[in-house]
Amino acid sequence: MVLWFKELNPIIQALLATCFTWAITAAGASLVFFFKTINRKVLDSMLGFAAGVMIAASFWSLLAPAIEMAQESSLPAWFPAVVGFLLGGLFLRIVDKLLPHLHLGFPDEQAEGIKTKWQRSVLLVLAITLHNVPEGLAVGVAFGALGADLPSATLAGAVALALGIGIQNFPEGVAVSVPLRREGLTRFKSFWYGQMSGVVEPIAGVLGAAAVLLMKPILPYALSFAAGAMIFVVVEELIPESQLESNSDVATTGAMLGFAVMMILDVALG
Repeated sequence: MVLWFKELNPIIQALLATCFTWAITAAGASLVFFFKTINRKVLDSMLGFAAGVMIAASFWSLLAPAIEMAQESSLPAWFPAVVGFLLGGLFLRIVDKLLPHLHLGFPDEQAEGIKTKWQRSVLLVLAITLHNVPEGLAVGVAFGALGADLPSATLAGAVALALGIGIQNFPEGVAVSVPLRREGLTRFKSFWYGQMSGVVEPIAGVLGAAAVLLMKPILPYALSFAAGAMIFVVVEELIPESQLESNSDVATTGAMLGFAVMMILDVALG
């Protein structure tokens, strides 16, 4: 099984890996068939866990390899990492300003992006969809890096990143489907919209892998871009949402555990 996967084109590997992360999102969303509500402390700990995973993945799986790769160029090793990181954050900032969305737990009047009359349920789904884009991109770039034949880019490291993203996608699926059910949608519709929030990951993953394979010199920038986009999501969305109900202790504990899990995966497998 491992040998079969290893022999695949990096773009196909990225597609399969991000389909896996999408499937975990769907698994989390499926809990709506069993629960109409979820304890807010549990939800906040899940959001904190997701934040911890994304922070750890941004460094261990993206920024550190980008800096290592950049050491082989004539530019300072920090330059591609800093430029890519800031561009990733800027990109998400622009999308955040344009795409209509509403963060979990916030009133309708605090919806962000271009003003629209879309239903609250749609805006909630778009908020989760927004930060699934950098996650899919990160996995795609990691697998695309395998085609560059660089020592710092390993299949085990890319798989570890996909596993970490997949693990934290489970609570994200819960975080979108259960509130939709509470908004009055049927169980099936809540599940459908919840899992659809993850469909952008395979799309972003394939695009990321293809971009790296076509333009190998941008690899350090691409890795750092994905890291910057994920950190933007953590600071802009996950941490504020997890702290909204004053459950800072459980949210922080979740973040610490998420960071530890991702670090173990990346160091042990990468």
